[in-house]
Amino acid sequence: MHTLSNIIRLVVFLALFVAQPAHAVLNILACEPEWAALATEIGGEHIKVSSATTAMQDPHHIQARPSLIAKARRADMIICSGAGLEVGWLPVLLQKSANPKIQQGKPGHFVATDHVELLGKVSDDPKNIHAQGNPHVHFDPQRLLDIVAALADAMTQIDSAHASDYQINLQAFNDSWNESVPIWQSELAKISGSSVVVHHDSWIYLLQWANVKQVATLEPKHGVPPSPGHLADLLKQLETQPVNMIIRSGYEDERPSEWLSEKSGIPVVSIPFSVTEYQTKGNLKRWMDKVIRQLVGGS
Repeated sequence: MHTLSNIIRLVVFLALFVAQPAHAVLNILACEPEWAALATEIGGEHIKVSSATTAMQDPHHIQARPSLIAKARRADMIICSGAGLEVGWLPVLLQKSANPKIQQGKPGHFVATDHVELLGKVSDDPKNIHAQGNPHVHFDPQRLLDIVAALADAMTQIDSAHASDYQINLQAFNDSWNESVPIWQSELAKISGSSVVVHHDSWIYLLQWANVKQVATLEPKHGVPPSPGHLADLLKQLETQPVNMIIRSGYEDERPSEWLSEKSGIPVVSIPFSVTEYQTKGNLKRWMDKVIRQLVGGS
């Protein structure tokens, strides 16, 4: 009799245990790792995040592969740069995912550049990949603060149960970030007034912040690889308009910048374009530390 009672109690306990809802986790897909890192800062334990690209990939050009479509299908929220950066693959990803939560106009569709003023608009050339404005806003510390505030609100709208945690994490991020900004500015003052050549027009926000002039790009047009003739013309230009360094990202072809460096004697600085371990809180600060250290050290 006692054995039967024990069995009944065990069955009831197991039934109640199974019936308990699992800890709700917000499933987020970021188009770029900087937004995955930012979401991690705000969401903490309440989110699961993955990135469609890595710091060693050109976010302009990736494929909406089946594994990525599967992630989009499961996502409660997608976070992208916008301003045309993902135009070659994001529409396909959204369509094939058939996920109503992350479509344009839905709360789960977050576009970072919608929340800040953009530099570098090229309205007279709609074919220019930066025609809507330069999308690489994560290099600007103030714009990043504006974006993270909007992101916290968007996450709260989708997951109101954890609204207070999101706001607490937002305040902690803001406090930590604002502590670092004067330190970064002090470092950047060392190269104020310098001039640079860049591979792709990716650095406009960083260079404006640092008061560094961009003289030319290795690409004759956005996204077009430099030809030998263009590089030769650029080398002539630098004879009369010298610069302090040539900047490229880690994923860009090193051969054009190395050729120009060898011919001109101007050093090449490779700067990490985004974070790597975006699942670790605080990674954005460490990434920005490295960006500024390499930029200042490369001069």
